[in-house]
Parts: sequence; structure tokens; C-alpha cells
Amino acid sequence: MSTQTIRLLIAGALLLHGLGHGGALGALAYLGRGRDGGAWRPARTWLLPSLLQRTATTAASTFWVLSLIGFVAAAMSFWGILIPAEAWRALALISACISGLGIVLFFGNWPMFNTLAALAMNAAVLVTQLWTHWPPLDMFGR
Repeated sequence: MSTQTIRLLIAGALLLHGLGHGGALGALAYLGRGRDGGAWRPARTWLLPSLLQRTATTAASTFWVLSLIGFVAAAMSFWGILIPAEAWRALALISACISGLGIVLFFGNWPMFNTLAALAMNAAVLVTQLWTHWPPLDMFGR
């Protein structure tokens, strides 16, 4: 696989994961209008089950907004649109931690496929950045 293809796949995965959090925000807004979301449920956290619906929605929205911004910024930094390009690692790590914490706290609110896919992406970011430090920046001529 070419270096350019790898760059495109990594930036695309980070961007897609960030935009996926935007989808969760959209679902929260849709459900907040009293509509049926099918497998999507209004925000509730197992940690504080008596939390008011509005407060739980605000908390969940905060996790998803921060994750959306962080992953989109990480993708842009990785692609070299944001300077410094090296910031993508920290942005991706922080965003994966925020996203993961939000998913754990609000587990069961979203369809299982979405939940597992998001957790898998967060785990991939954590493993590749904390343990393997892949890809090396010099791989892309930086």
C-alpha cells in the first residue's frame, strides 16, 4: 500500500469518527423533540440514573462535541492542514479518551453496532499511539 493511501486512510478514519460523533449529537437533538429514535435512546447514564433528562443530554452532548472537534482537528493536523502536524497524535489520544469515557458512561443509549464501532476506533487510536507510535511522522516526509 502506498504512503499516500495510508495517509488518506488514517485521515479519513479520524475524520469519519469525528463526524460520527456529530451523528450522535443529531440523534440527541432528534430524540429531544420527543421523536422515536428506534434503537437510539435518550441520554441516560448508569452512573447517575436519577439525573434529569435535560442534564444527561447536556452531559452527553458535551462529550460528543469535544470528540467531534478533537477528531476533526486531529484529521486536519494529520493531513497537514493544521499546524503543527505533530499535534494530531495528542488530539487523537485526548479525543479517544473523551469519546471512550462518554461511551462508557452512556452505554446502552446507542445501537450496539455504533457503540462497538466507536469503541474499536478509540481502542485503535490508543493502541497505535500509546504503544506502537504508528505511523512514524518520517514515513510521510515530515
